Amino acid sequence: MPLPRRSRAKAIAVSGSMPHPRSPKRDILEDEARFLRSWFERPLVTGAVTPSGRMLARTMASYVDPRLTGPVIELGPGTGPVTDALVRRGIAQERLVLVEYNPDFCKLLRRRFPKATVLQGDAYDIRATLAGVVAERACATISSLPLFTKPLEQRLDLLTAAHDLMHPDAPFVQFTYAVVPPIPAKSSTYTASRSNKVWLNLPPARVWVYRRP
Repeated sequence: MPLPRRSRAKAIAVSGSMPHPRSPKRDILEDEARFLRSWFERPLVTGAVTPSGRMLARTMASYVDPRLTGPVIELGPGTGPVTDALVRRGIAQERLVLVEYNPDFCKLLRRRFPKATVLQGDAYDIRATLAGVVAERACATISSLPLFTKPLEQRLDLLTAAHDLMHPDAPFVQFTYAVVPPIPAKSSTYTASRSNKVWLNLPPARVWVYRRP
């Protein structure tokens, strides 16, 4: 009497010939390890020990209106948690211009977001870094840069340069762990608003949004 035949799915499961899919948890752990290694090597450049949490990333992306025309500039995307939130928000990858200093993060971003424009360069000098790249006014700039590692004059210059590249009233979105704004809230040249504290992020963070009329 012939032996009963096992289904192909069961046979594959027993033999292990089909690779197991990567789990989101494994990706998160690997990203945290990359961030930690980068922070140990260049703490003033990386700024954070871990990537932005999902809730913080979603909060930052929520300030971008997908219906507006133009590219979305992201400064310091790291391993891409905010980039992913922007895509989920409805921003096509082709509209994303990602400026990242760490070459290893750039390689990772190109794999994860193959249709985005990934530039390895200095996000604090976006005039030079984006010269010849951004041909139309951007609809938003999203920043995860560690601004408090730079003098105030340099932070203000970055904000001015970003506003020069965007539509009037387009948002410059920046998160911070600090209790004070990363760029002063009171100014005669721009307006500033803040989100509620994102307690589910580790550590808790707040999002500041700067607009120029």
